[in-house]
This record gives sequence, C-alpha cells and structure tokens, in this order.
Amino acid sequence: MSDKPVPLGSLLRAAPPDRLPETTTEHLRRQYSAESVDILVPDLTGTRLLPLLSPGEPPADQAMRCFASQRPGTEQHPAGAARLHLPLSCWGERLGVLRLELPASPGGETLERLEADTDDLAVAMRAAADVTDRYRRIQRRARLTMAAELQWDLLPGRSLGDDRFLVAGQLEPAYDVHGDHFDWALDGDRLTLTVLNGHGYGIEAAMLTSLAVNAMRNARRFGADIVEQAELASDAVHSRYGGDAHAATLLLEIDLVSGEVAAVDAGSPHCLIARGGETERVPLEQQLPLGMFGEAHYEIQRFTLEPGDRMLVVSDGVHAAAPGDLPRYGESALFSALRRTRLQPATEAVGTVMRGLREYHVGNEPEDDAVMVCLDWRR
Repeated sequence: MSDKPVPLGSLLRAAPPDRLPETTTEHLRRQYSAESVDILVPDLTGTRLLPLLSPGEPPADQAMRCFASQRPGTEQHPAGAARLHLPLSCWGERLGVLRLELPASPGGETLERLEADTDDLAVAMRAAADVTDRYRRIQRRARLTMAAELQWDLLPGRSLGDDRFLVAGQLEPAYDVHGDHFDWALDGDRLTLTVLNGHGYGIEAAMLTSLAVNAMRNARRFGADIVEQAELASDAVHSRYGGDAHAATLLLEIDLVSGEVAAVDAGSPHCLIARGGETERVPLEQQLPLGMFGEAHYEIQRFTLEPGDRMLVVSDGVHAAAPGDLPRYGESALFSALRRTRLQPATEAVGTVMRGLREYHVGNEPEDDAVMVCLDWRR
C-alpha cells in the first residue's frame, strides 16, 4: 500500500469518461493492494446488478443487500482476505455497487478513504453518463423500443435525496414504456415534482410527453410557478395537436421545511399519503388534462405533509390496471403492496409496488404503461 494516499477524484477528472472503471481499478490496486475490482450497476428494472468489468459473472447476494440498504458490507475469507461491497450513490441516486477484494479487512481510517473514493467514483459516473454510452449499455438486458428510449433519456434520474427527503420513481414496462413519465427538480427548500401520462401509445405518446415535459421545464427554469408551468405546457400541446391529444398530469410543489404542498391536478395520476400505518388518497379536484383545450387555466390546491409521511403518485397504469376479470389494482392490491413497503426506503418501495403490479398481471398483457413516484419527507 502506498505511503502517500492519492485522491481518486483527481484521477477520475483527468480520465476519459468511458475509462472510469479502469482508472478506479488501477488506483485501488496501487493504493490498497486490491486483488480484484468490479463495478456493479442496476438494470433498468432495478432488480438485478450487472458487472461492468467481468460480464457474465453473477454478483453475490451481498452486493444486492448493499445496493438495497446503501450500507457497506464485508465478507471475511478464511485465509484472511476480505471482499467489500460499497454503495455507489450520488445525491440520493443509487448508481450501483463497488466490489473489491483486499488482503485483509480494512481498518477505520482505510475504510473512510475507500468510502471517499467510492463517492468520487459515483459523482464521476453520474456526470459521465451524458457523454458515453458505456454505463447505459450494460444496464440493458434487451433492446428498448424507440418510445422507451425517448422516455428514459428524458428522465431526471431514478432517485434524489438528502437529509430532508428521498424521492424515487420507476417506469414499467421498462423496455416498452410509452407516454408515462416523471420529472423533478430541487431548488433550495422547494421540490417540484410532476407525474405525467401522455395520450396514446408508442412513439407518438412519447413525443407528446416530451413536448409537455420540456414545456414545463422551460417555464420552471424561468421561475414560473406550477400554474404557469401547467398553462404553458397545455398551450404548447394544444398548439401542436389541436386538442386531439392531451397529457394527464399532476404537478406538485413541496416545501421541504413546512411540508406544505401546492398541487395542480390536471388529469389521471393519483396522489396518496401513507401515515401511521394507514394509506389514503389525497382528495384533489381534477382539472382538464394539458392540451385538451386552448388557453386553459388552472388553480392550485393545497395539502400538508407531516414528518415521516410517505407520499405516492401513481399513473392510471397502476391504480386503474384491471387485467382479465380482476378488480382494479388500486382498489385493494395497491394498498396491500404499499403496506409491505412500510419499512423500506422510497428507492426500494417503488420496486416492491411495481413487482406487485407485475404479479397482478400474471397471464395477462398490461394494457397501459405505468409510473410510480414515492417521496419520503424526513424533515
């Protein structure tokens, strides 16, 4: 092990964006005498980790536990060597797991340095994803439809958080999503969150969603509130489609200090709050979907979160799913799935609910794509 630790961050900034794994491996071998190194990244469903450096090698169960809990794990070998799993995350987004083997279990100071290096790698990978396809390619277990390609590229990420909150979202089916989408942005103590269900199917639905999302972003980035965001997006969609297509959307603006939520309900996504073991739908008055009529006007409705609340927003592909002769998923099965997530973080809860939805569809093809967003307000 080198006597003079070299920070990994400076090496990553000088490395080509597609060579971050190799730069990291060389650093860990030189600084910590690491015997093997790999970076495990989640597939698009978030249910499986895939190795970047050793394709085909299945990750250990410890890796998935590390990914789920976001806590380091160590496996001690009889000969004294140790295998470590360290979570790769950046601003609350889970990017994967760093796996390495060392000659011996690291002491406290060495583990702190390793965790700092892991954080540097996570930030670098998050930035590099926009300029290389290497990390996105490994996450795909099948080819995406063109509509799904548009939707995944439009996402802000799959989770975001700090000590005040954690928000996570999931699209289904991951490889063939059409018009369902979510977006968020953090600005000081304000978190803006939207869930959208574009009219139609396939690439036409994806293009409609892209127009609506970018119109809302355009307004938001100019400082507009959620009413102005909804009205600009509605005008843009109506101008393009003349009322023949629309986007059912729920816009939320959350004050992360007070818990106050401003809402514009422009369509079919449902908002629920899990509090004290009970889950209830937030009673919002539904207004016109974006783009249905020209020069539409919207009004804000308000409700308040309490510390420890979990807020969920689901599209009609979740709450209204009724495969075969079964009742709607949102009538009972959704609430059962939500109860199972009580002790899970938001990043795990979205996966649990979506697995429940897939199981509900067993033997039946889903008639609609689906999106779920889960927010834990930690205060």
